[in-house]
Amino acid sequence: MPQLILYIAMSLDGYIAAPDDDLSFLEAVHQEGQDYGYTDFISQVDTVIMGRKTYDWVMAQVPQFPHFNKVSYIVTRHPRPSIGNTHFYTGDIEELVTRLKSQHNSKHIFVDGGAEIVNLLLAKGLIDELYISVIPVLLGAGVHLFEPERYKNQLLRLLGAQAYDKGLVQLRYTIQKQKA
Repeated sequence: MPQLILYIAMSLDGYIAAPDDDLSFLEAVHQEGQDYGYTDFISQVDTVIMGRKTYDWVMAQVPQFPHFNKVSYIVTRHPRPSIGNTHFYTGDIEELVTRLKSQHNSKHIFVDGGAEIVNLLLAKGLIDELYISVIPVLLGAGVHLFEPERYKNQLLRLLGAQAYDKGLVQLRYTIQKQKA
């Protein structure tokens, strides 16, 4: 059964972007030939969920959508026509994730940001695993990954941790489902 997996980088103080959506802090851990496991991770994914603001930001940076070869759902409030495998989804996100997870012959589903989508999915208990790459920098302001007012007492179980030469630490957690 496909899992919904968050794979994301954040500063040590919990920001996924500095003010003005500045991601230059990621350069602190750039190392030629090192992708911190991303290639292995993305090979296990055939579906991507992303927020519209993140999609628009990405498309302003690159000439082609990086996930053009995967089925992608851009969660938005404003309908747009699909572009190849990229669909602009205006429906209920819980319904979408439930449908995608029921496709047993599928690979995993990658949540590729942004914070609003991540927190909505966490609040609904839909994320199964988190890969969080902690960048050794304190930003002090920007876009927080976690909005604690959206959920309470979310228990996690550590599946693994990997430290790298440049100081990045990648943490892998599974969400412990709350008993009803």
